[in-house]
Amino acid sequence: MVNGYVPASLQEALEIRAGQDVIPYAGGTDLMVKRRPDAQYLFIGRLPELRQITEDENYIHIGAAVTFTEALADPRVPALMKAAVSRIGAPAIRNAGTFGGNVGNASAKADSVPVEVAADAKLRLISLRGERVVEIESFYHGHGTHDLGPDELIAEILLPRTGLDHWYYEKVGGRSALAISRISFASVFDMQEDRITKAAAAFGAVSDTVLRFRDLEAMLIGRSVAEAKDMKPAYLRAYDERLQLTEGRVSAQYRKRVCLNLLEDSLRTFGI
Repeated sequence: MVNGYVPASLQEALEIRAGQDVIPYAGGTDLMVKRRPDAQYLFIGRLPELRQITEDENYIHIGAAVTFTEALADPRVPALMKAAVSRIGAPAIRNAGTFGGNVGNASAKADSVPVEVAADAKLRLISLRGERVVEIESFYHGHGTHDLGPDELIAEILLPRTGLDHWYYEKVGGRSALAISRISFASVFDMQEDRITKAAAAFGAVSDTVLRFRDLEAMLIGRSVAEAKDMKPAYLRAYDERLQLTEGRVSAQYRKRVCLNLLEDSLRTFGI
């Protein structure tokens, strides 16, 4: 039995969040293994405002309580995100697990987050005080910590509608299914008028937060593919020097080698 509240509306949920010390949840897949018997919980999984996928001129809006299975069935969700969430757990986990929970856990092993970081996604956070939109990268402060206020809820993940056609994603786990990420990697590439405009690379499950190095990406920005090929050895060396990874189920040395291999393979996929 979970102690807490089941609000009938989003307004009621925000009022409870503002006035009580509660832990929001929707799918509860992590709650099953991390439940705190002394805690009060706020169930938001049935609130219609958080269960929608919509789009506007610039963004695809994925509600915090949208499940991974629902996203996989929606044609508006980019193929890159589908590639990541299709690897989450088993069907039963995907049927219950939600985007807001995956983000809100502040775990670098969360499978959707490297995609969101590489895609320059944003989060819409709401409270009785109003709302604010934050960059996904700035939301995380470290393992288990983030920029969600004690009175706020994650309302939506905002994914750009354009610029996600050329992508690379890979997850490395201890087995082919039902595996927690040992390493996850997402990359997004784009060009305009024969010049590289984006070469984002995000590394998950290898540090306290998802890693992305915009200054290293800048080595390729504005270059042609031929110029990027010439720059490739220096580019990979720069990542080799920068990647300082944590130990986990596997060694930091192994993680670095796999990260560099994935980065190089992504460049090859993009023609570099």
